Amino acid sequence: MMSKRRVVITGLGIVSPIGIGIEPVWNSLMAGAGGIGPITRFDAVQLSTRIAAEVKDFAATDWMSAKEARRVDTFIHYGIAASQLALNDSGLVIDEQNADRVGVSVGSGVGGLPMIEDNIRDMIEKGPRRISPFFVPGSSINMVAGLISIQFGARGPNLSASSACATSALSIGEAGRIVEYGDADVMIAGGAESTINMAGIGGFSALRALSERNGDPATASRPFDKDRDGFVMGEGAGILILEEYEHAKRRGARIYAELAGLGMSADAHHATAPNVDGARRAMLAALRNAQSNPDQVNYINAHGTSTPMGDSNETAAIKAALGEHAYSVAVNATKSMHGHLLGAAGGVEAVITALAVYHQISPPTINIFTPDPTCDLDYVPGSARKMTIELALSNSFGFGGTNVTLAIRRHS
Repeated sequence: MMSKRRVVITGLGIVSPIGIGIEPVWNSLMAGAGGIGPITRFDAVQLSTRIAAEVKDFAATDWMSAKEARRVDTFIHYGIAASQLALNDSGLVIDEQNADRVGVSVGSGVGGLPMIEDNIRDMIEKGPRRISPFFVPGSSINMVAGLISIQFGARGPNLSASSACATSALSIGEAGRIVEYGDADVMIAGGAESTINMAGIGGFSALRALSERNGDPATASRPFDKDRDGFVMGEGAGILILEEYEHAKRRGARIYAELAGLGMSADAHHATAPNVDGARRAMLAALRNAQSNPDQVNYINAHGTSTPMGDSNETAAIKAALGEHAYSVAVNATKSMHGHLLGAAGGVEAVITALAVYHQISPPTINIFTPDPTCDLDYVPGSARKMTIELALSNSFGFGGTNVTLAIRRHS
């Protein structure tokens, strides 16, 4: 039986509300600078939530032709851009010699909601003949992975997970297993999302899931704070280049960290309310897969959405998984700065976790003003912290009770 191969992270790409590219994003994180403000994409005056974390200064035509850009939804623009950034960062050139061994695992939680909304509006107002011929291929979730493979000539395994807010983490974890078991040498992995439109904001507002702190958007996302009132919608994409260790070593690639483990679980409990045991089991499964013990964890990039129930649940799950050691772990929620990117959240946060391990610095959790007695861990409040990070976890939990944890280990 073939032994599993080691999987390392050799490239990072990110499109986010706090920057495009790893350097501006890392600088924003180190400064504790957020990207949340009033919604500009559409007139949100009718909604109870009128704030979001929008991507700024992004032009799709910087990454593809104007003709191609018009035919696909924004989440695909972001996915292609972040993939290009990650490939550039990795130094990998895809050519005839290696194309069959390079795959893509990039998903989305919702897909092309703005394009869906626009086409349904046209159909209702002007009739079915006004539906765009690009509607289906331009908004389908799997097309982000398909078009990334076309854009860059990656002919290896191609897949798109859709698992709510755990989508990106699952996409990365499954990509890692594809490399581990030899079906590819390199995978472009992560997720993309763009749902800041009337249907997206309106739908989550109807669920009472979003913050309504419209008069103070900069402090609206308050993970683990006593006065948190919901999450702030974000958008963007996070992409990792996962590579078999010997393959990366042969080409002299820079290695950020090692993807050491994947943990998955289902709450089997409730469609939207989280469950402590499901999150606990995902973290322990990731540690088992990484052949590591709970007391070896130094840092957790929390799911930390800023919802009253979710943050308390995750805190309890971390304590259930790690025991007393939980109080010795730095737990941060970068959603306090970039908002909640739904299906792209785990990709953006895996990029951030890899950078934290690489730089040996935990980003902060901002906007913790009043400690919540139910949230009593070390959330790295206010400012970044230099520290030793040998083993990190990145948590992603989604509607339907789907839980994914990635274990990322320092490379030495």
